[in-house]
Amino acid sequence: MPNTKLIAKNPNAYHNYEIIEKIEAGIVLTGTEIKSIRKGKVNLKDSFANIKNGECFVIGMHISPYEFGNIYNKDPLRDRKLLLNRSEINKLIGKVQTKGYSLVPISLYFKGSYVKVELGIGKGKKLYDKRADIAKKDAERKIAIALKGNY
Repeated sequence: MPNTKLIAKNPNAYHNYEIIEKIEAGIVLTGTEIKSIRKGKVNLKDSFANIKNGECFVIGMHISPYEFGNIYNKDPLRDRKLLLNRSEINKLIGKVQTKGYSLVPISLYFKGSYVKVELGIGKGKKLYDKRADIAKKDAERKIAIALKGNY
């Protein structure tokens, strides 16, 4: 995508979930949070999205307090509202109500001067699915090394 800069990725998103569909959303932030994000001090590891009262929120996303922000700093783990239109929220509600599906933030990035969140609609993987994925990646890595000739 042109004019985008990746800020943070969720390392557990593809490991714990089988992502079926992705959607882009804006996010409501304060000035000190933006300054902290520009420094790269954000963590998506344990975050998830939820729909409350017809509005979508990302929960558990940690944005470290800006060191020069003093009284203007907000709680690092506060719930942050996602900017989606009504039809997108209704579509998400329909998909999330299906058994086993969750909303997971995949990445956080700048698109122009705006911060965007890429949400994934995912179904949780079982332990044996995770093991199969790890074995598949390991086999592909060994094949790539063997083809290079770097035993």
